[in-house]
Amino acid sequence: MTTVESQLRTVEHADRGPLSRDEMAQAIARDIEPGSYVNLGIGQPTLVADHLDGDSGIVLHTENGMLGMGPVARGDAIDPDLVNAGKAPVTELPGSSYFHHADSFAMMRGGHLDVCVLGAFQVSQRGDLANWHTGAPDAIPAVGGAMDLAVGAKRVFVMMTLFAKDGSSKLVESLTYPVTGLACVSRVYTEHAVFDVGADGVVVRETHGTTVDALRERLPVQVRRLED
Repeated sequence: MTTVESQLRTVEHADRGPLSRDEMAQAIARDIEPGSYVNLGIGQPTLVADHLDGDSGIVLHTENGMLGMGPVARGDAIDPDLVNAGKAPVTELPGSSYFHHADSFAMMRGGHLDVCVLGAFQVSQRGDLANWHTGAPDAIPAVGGAMDLAVGAKRVFVMMTLFAKDGSSKLVESLTYPVTGLACVSRVYTEHAVFDVGADGVVVRETHGTTVDALRERLPVQVRRLED
């Protein structure tokens, strides 16, 4: 049982500021079960690799064909031939392996990943995911392997900011952006709070720099505490 799942009540850290990206990544890393096979999506989710316990037995998978990926490579550790799906330089851990892109997608589609961590433009209260296109005329669609991960991984975590640049909530009642996957997300990590989403609606597990009551005033969805 993870630290967050052992909580019986929602924890409100109103006296602290919102989480930084690294702190969000730390929170996700703590909630991944030891021994899990995990894919980290392009962008913010790649930070999770830097916060995993080396003794946890967690194996990172990248869709361009690698198992056993380590933290992001820096300085002299950079090998231009060793990159993740987002083309960022990465390290390799002992026992790592390489394989064809098609084999990597077979792992994703075959249900062999325990967790994937994805970014998002929107997540609905029932766990629908939109993360590949905003629908804007000048936007470049880039679904990549997101659809395969969304339906293939046993658990889908989302790491995103809670509010868009215009102040609108990215946690919504229903998606207004093109859909990546339906009812696939189980947990959302943001700088202001951690949410469980699904058939039972939205549950706030923990807040940072705010309260559940304050979130209720800003969010377009109904949220409840763990103890409600």
